[in-house]
Amino acid sequence: MIVSQLARVEVPAAIWRKHRIGELTPGHARILVADFEADYLGTQQQAPRFTAIRITPDLLTAAARLCAVHSLRASDAVQLATAIIARDVTAECDVLAAFDVQLRRAGAAEGFTVMPAHLPEPEGPSREEHLARQ
Repeated sequence: MIVSQLARVEVPAAIWRKHRIGELTPGHARILVADFEADYLGTQQQAPRFTAIRITPDLLTAAARLCAVHSLRASDAVQLATAIIARDVTAECDVLAAFDVQLRRAGAAEGFTVMPAHLPEPEGPSREEHLARQ
């Protein structure tokens, strides 16, 4: 599995956010973070399960373009730019795993198969509608 270096911060942040809003106990959050870190960094018994792509000036330039094209948040644009770079190197890297609706839409528009295949649409205005109102 290929991830952006940004995942090193983004995944634990998302897990701890779930704890803060009451969806995870502190113990469950610690276990999930530890499991992610073992997958990301590896352990004494196992090599890392993820290949992390470095954040470079070229990747950030691509991410900035994706923000404009797809109305993405900065972190989502970095994730999508990472996926595009991985696919450019290895054509088999054509699946994007994401739960964020806007990132999923952008990934599909960029030619990725998005998984999980189906997620319910969030209620309320889309990000574009929200931004248009501001």
